[in-house]
Amino acid sequence: MIRAMVWLTVGLEAILVARTLLLTALLPPLARALTRCASGPTCTDGAQEGPSRRPSGHDIALSLGSSWVFAAGGAVVIQADALGYTRLIHGAAPWWMAPLGFGAVLLLQDGVFYGVHRLLHHRHLYRWLHRGHHHSRHPTSWTTFAFDPGEAVLQSGFLVGVVFLIPLQPATLLALLLTMSAWAVLNHLDALAPQGQSPLRWLGRGLIGPAHHGLHHRRPGHNFGLYFTVWDKLCGTEAPPG
Repeated sequence: MIRAMVWLTVGLEAILVARTLLLTALLPPLARALTRCASGPTCTDGAQEGPSRRPSGHDIALSLGSSWVFAAGGAVVIQADALGYTRLIHGAAPWWMAPLGFGAVLLLQDGVFYGVHRLLHHRHLYRWLHRGHHHSRHPTSWTTFAFDPGEAVLQSGFLVGVVFLIPLQPATLLALLLTMSAWAVLNHLDALAPQGQSPLRWLGRGLIGPAHHGLHHRRPGHNFGLYFTVWDKLCGTEAPPG
């Protein structure tokens, strides 16, 4: 079993690295293209980006390191499922279970993430668990997965715990993982747009996008949410625009 866990972890690490490379390569230009379409001729050209928006070696190193933690978590899930310990559904299931499970996990993660994220900014925890994510003054798509080891364990722990709590089809779990990854990358694209033109700023005030999360990196005491702004509004931590 130990040998199987090791090989599963190595294989999942390769998949996660490929995911990171694809998302960080494809989503930034796509976000700029969508911004130009939404803004019309007044939108500035992404070609004006400067060197400050290139990923830092620090973020790349942390991203590659944290992917091993997530790979190990994935190996645990696969092994536990093979032994029948998870609540993953294999076989036929009612059609409504997929959207219900998808929405339930997103809502649960949104609430858990807000609480944990705000806790990580406590002065006794920040230095050890979250400072690495805020290392770069100009976040890029690589900042998305730049977690200190302790934070990577917390992040992966949620994903591992979900499969033991909520009945999900494997396809739904895969869709959730892709959504979480893509959304997180998009939320870190604020620095890519010159002259304050935030990619996808048209997402709205109910959903968190690059403009909302970009403010968190400039004002770390605000905007702790992941998908929806409701928790920041209810808890008084939403930063005013600007």
